[in-house]
Amino acid sequence: MGEIRSERRVPLLPLRGVLIFPGTIMHLDVGREKSVKALEEAKSNGHHLFLATQKETTLDDPQQEDLYKIGTFAKINQASKLSNGTVRIQVEGIQRGEITSFKDYGDVLVVDVSLFEVKREGDIESEALMRTLLSMYEQFAKQSKRASQETVNSLRETTDPELFSDTVAANLTLKLTQKQELLELIDVNKRLHKLIERLGNEQEVLGLERKIGQRVKKAMEKTQKEYYLREQMKAIQKELGDREGRTGEIAELREKIDAAGMPEHVYEKAIKELGRYEKMPANAGESSILRTYLDWLIQLPWKNETEDELDVGRAEAILNEDHYGLDKVKERVLEYLAVRQLTKSMKGPILCLAGPPGVGKTSLARSIARSLNREFVRMSLGGVRDEAEIRGHRRTYVGAMPGRLIQGMKRAGTINPVFLLDEIDKMAQDFRGDPASALLEVLDPEQNSTFSDHYLEEAYDLSKVMFVTTANNIATIPGPLLDRMEIISIPGYTELEKLEIAQSYLLPKQVSEHGLKKSTLQAKPEALKKVIRYYTREAGVRGLERQLATLCRKAAKMIVMNERKRVVLTEKMVETMLGKPRFRYGMAEVEDQVGAATGLAYTSAGGTTLAIEVSAVPGKGKLTLTGKLGDVMKESAQAAFSYIRSRSKELEIDPGFNEKTDIHIHVPEGATPKDGPSAGITMATALISALTGRKVDREVGMTGEITLRGRVLPIGGLKEKAMSAHRAGIRTIIIPKDNERDVDDIPESVRKELKIVSVSHLDEVLKVALKEETQ
Repeated sequence: MGEIRSERRVPLLPLRGVLIFPGTIMHLDVGREKSVKALEEAKSNGHHLFLATQKETTLDDPQQEDLYKIGTFAKINQASKLSNGTVRIQVEGIQRGEITSFKDYGDVLVVDVSLFEVKREGDIESEALMRTLLSMYEQFAKQSKRASQETVNSLRETTDPELFSDTVAANLTLKLTQKQELLELIDVNKRLHKLIERLGNEQEVLGLERKIGQRVKKAMEKTQKEYYLREQMKAIQKELGDREGRTGEIAELREKIDAAGMPEHVYEKAIKELGRYEKMPANAGESSILRTYLDWLIQLPWKNETEDELDVGRAEAILNEDHYGLDKVKERVLEYLAVRQLTKSMKGPILCLAGPPGVGKTSLARSIARSLNREFVRMSLGGVRDEAEIRGHRRTYVGAMPGRLIQGMKRAGTINPVFLLDEIDKMAQDFRGDPASALLEVLDPEQNSTFSDHYLEEAYDLSKVMFVTTANNIATIPGPLLDRMEIISIPGYTELEKLEIAQSYLLPKQVSEHGLKKSTLQAKPEALKKVIRYYTREAGVRGLERQLATLCRKAAKMIVMNERKRVVLTEKMVETMLGKPRFRYGMAEVEDQVGAATGLAYTSAGGTTLAIEVSAVPGKGKLTLTGKLGDVMKESAQAAFSYIRSRSKELEIDPGFNEKTDIHIHVPEGATPKDGPSAGITMATALISALTGRKVDREVGMTGEITLRGRVLPIGGLKEKAMSAHRAGIRTIIIPKDNERDVDDIPESVRKELKIVSVSHLDEVLKVALKEETQ
């Protein structure tokens, strides 16, 4: 520690933001009036002054408490006045000093300072500390651009520890408070220790700066490298003839991929394939395949969704506007809407509209889409036998493309359309796979959120799609596929419903399509009834629409040829235009007959009546069956025959009739295949009638399976069968007891005009169907 040897009175120069160490030279610009006056006063004081740093740089007129006590006694070596009035000086620090008194004379500050006189020779500790500090500073100078080599050389030649320490302190980038701390350390060894600590911190900071700089440089180099390579690629493509290159195309594809809203895994796949496409020569064979694949990924809807119109009243009005009747289907759609309105989210149901042709299944699906305010897509499955039609082809095949489901989603443009799978019962299968099994994933609400298409190779979400399927005959649909669907039966229309449909929908449509008006063509209800009864025989209304179109064409011809200005369709006019009736309305027999009974059957075209005739002639007991009957129907005839043999005594039939009588059972319309168990009681009734000679009531129709003990078992399609009986003019129908639960499905207009008798045994059938013998 040095001793205070002398005191000096010198002008004070306050410093803002800087500090000067003893033994160092610095240039300063002096502009404040008191500071300039201090320079003038210094001339008369051997050019000496005291430099003290302000604690706050913002003060223009600092007082004693605003200055650090310890400062530097310095000498002015040079001074020159600048054009702006500022004085530029070169000052050299001489030694440390402490302010002991402070006087403000208004135009100049004068201080009394105690100067610290220190020993210039060092000890062993100082020597060791200097060597350590020099080594660290040399390393610091290599790492930092802020340290000059001249300073390093100067330090190597310095033996004075005071000068050494102050030189190092002056050349370190430290905060002002840290420099002031070093200035106030009078003991040189303590100062050297503190400098070693500070320099160590600086080296750590420099190391971190270098690491950060290297990382930034690497990132910049990678970006610059990619830019350089792209420019090279553009130049090469230009030389090869591709003037514009593919840069613009790649950028456009990248923008579209970013905007498509793909899930993360699909987005990563698209970017990866885009990278491959970018590096691939334009004339490479796989280039066009990759481009097509990217187009599919971009054009598929990934997030675009239409908002459901959840107004149940509006939906009901639309369904009633487009279709007459079909109450069960409409009710199901409205239930779905109501649940959506309450939950705001629900997996799309899979509805199967099952029924004969022409009842409006396809058009109903379109109306469902309109009522929900969704896009509508139709895909016909009739005759499809290749699994790739559903799942798509793998991209390794020439001409590969996605399956028709993904194609349909692209056409829809939204992720929640109403998707109609038409004719799902008419799919086939061969060596190319089983498309019905491929549909299992599509039509399972628990699986279709990750539907896998072979072409896309990525999962696609079908869970928001409302699938509607149609079928004529659900018996041909595989069980596992049928299990995934909610079956809604559309059996067909009654005569009254057909009349309403013709008046409200079909005729106005045909009138408009044929250029006619309501004022030029009118049809009386009796005329439309005649068309329905005598010129069509169907469950739906497709044939009826064709006949109405024929009437409109003929009416148009009359009007154009000026035969008539206005056509009113009457019963007589209908026969004139369409010719003689094609069908006989009502299939009931004209009179009661022996050996002839009327059965009720169910076909893919709806219900129909089935006449069964039995002839019994002397012979050897031969049983003949004709009429193109299936195995089940033949077995029903055998069962009826065996039942009659076992009950011959009660039925008053000769017990040996099976050895003396040849029996021939025939079902007319032999060209049409017929099968099913429900003709059992009809065959038995006709057989008993032929063998006993008792007549069968012509106004009775029947359906039911028979057992060897005469029990009557339940059947299917009661509604369709009842409607066909009503259409045929039959007044009484006999049904199995177990089918009473299905009676409510029969339209009320039909139930009112039918007498429905439920039976559990053949004896009950005979009581109703056979007339009492008359003498």
